[in-house]
Amino acid sequence: MDELGGIGKDNRLPWHLSSDLKRFKQLTLGHHLIMGRKTFETIGRPLPGRISIVITRDPQYQAEGCLVAPSLKEALDLARKPGETEAFIAGGGEIFTLALPLADRIYLTRVHAQVDADVIFPPFSIQGWRQIESIEHAADEKNDYSSTFNLFVNKG
Repeated sequence: MDELGGIGKDNRLPWHLSSDLKRFKQLTLGHHLIMGRKTFETIGRPLPGRISIVITRDPQYQAEGCLVAPSLKEALDLARKPGETEAFIAGGGEIFTLALPLADRIYLTRVHAQVDADVIFPPFSIQGWRQIESIEHAADEKNDYSSTFNLFVNKG
């Protein structure tokens, strides 16, 4: 998210951060990746090496190569398969809002900029979380802005 909580603009990320995309791939490979329909349609395909679960209220919706669930609860139930150690929420804003109270960890990239965003990450109190990782990345030819990778674990 940017300095004001922005995470999206016109159903897309409002920046290009190669380092963040590589981190996302490294974290999520081999796991279930849960996302809303709009986020999936923005990506346009299931991401390789992950089991994609698309949440939609449309009972007729089909996404080739993906599982489809009508709610976050049912998506999480699908992800609770033998061998799964961690399922990841990939957005968008509404799905993040629903998932945040259930989360054990937050892998948060803080983008050191203020961008024009129309989707905001849901506010959360840092008091309920313990930061266990913070890694700085400078802006360069592959990263529009400097950023910090953070890992928070739920204190509860």
